[in-house]
Amino acid sequence: MRIAAILALTAVFLTSCTSPDVTTLTVYSGRSQSLVQPLLDAFQAETGIEVEVRFGDTAQLAVALLEEGEQSPADLFWAQDAGALGAIQDAGLFAPLPDELTRRAGAGFSASDGAWVATSGRARVLAWSSDRLEAEALPASILDLTDPRWAGRVGWAPTNGSFQAAVTAMRVELGEDATREWLMAMSAAGTKAYSNNRSIIEAIANGEIDLGLPNHYYLYRYKADDAAYPVEQTFFEPGDIGNLINVAGIGRLTSSGNAEAAERLIAYLLSDESQEFFARETFEYPVVEGIAPSTRIADYDRISDLKPDVRLENMRDLESTLTLLRSVGLL
Repeated sequence: MRIAAILALTAVFLTSCTSPDVTTLTVYSGRSQSLVQPLLDAFQAETGIEVEVRFGDTAQLAVALLEEGEQSPADLFWAQDAGALGAIQDAGLFAPLPDELTRRAGAGFSASDGAWVATSGRARVLAWSSDRLEAEALPASILDLTDPRWAGRVGWAPTNGSFQAAVTAMRVELGEDATREWLMAMSAAGTKAYSNNRSIIEAIANGEIDLGLPNHYYLYRYKADDAAYPVEQTFFEPGDIGNLINVAGIGRLTSSGNAEAAERLIAYLLSDESQEFFARETFEYPVVEGIAPSTRIADYDRISDLKPDVRLENMRDLESTLTLLRSVGLL
């Protein structure tokens, strides 16, 4: 595999030469290190451009960038969701990307003003215990999870960026009051909070809960090690707000003094090789036409039928979502 070969060469490269003139990019990444470090290492080995990464929670990194403004040391913001990208876009902290970069992604996978471009896509799903539930008994809508029969049996991750983006989509689609009522009803029903999506999957497998609300790709990693892993996942009914399709995306910050190198990294993440990495290694949806998603996940035609009618650009009001989550005691 080409990436593996590049990684093997990276160690040799780093220990054999150093130069005071090497360009260094600083990336604020809401994407986890375990997911994206192989790509960043491969880019560094291929280009000689060093990449220093501050990994963290997407929303917290967005807040840091808003506070740092033009004084930020970051060149790029790689966010886990469109809402955080929109918050930085609204603050005018993204420099417009060249058309050749935004056109590389398919329709709907970049900001209309070129502020950011998606690097991969993912779906929100309902994960469930295949030991204790039958598929026919599952709720048709995420709103049905407040039914008393699911009390104390559902898990979510309120501090996770993907969950927060999903709540933003609910605010856009259902309104502020309806979203608040759903959150409060879920809390009152004893919905259990976990730190991340993996914890939700593991809690279902361990019998702590029967249902959960993660992103689609985590379960495939457990299934890769154990095909009989006792968790399955599905979508809600077509068009349900619980089936949000979100993206991870990246933009160059106006504070960056390394525009050319920053855009080289963005181009690298949109290359065929990187897009195939997302499809093959992380089970995410590629955003470049011609790159097929993993055969394990729903194809584009089915996703188009299932997803709610929410434009990613309308999910930029992250701060109001965080305020709402604090007001109902989830943050």
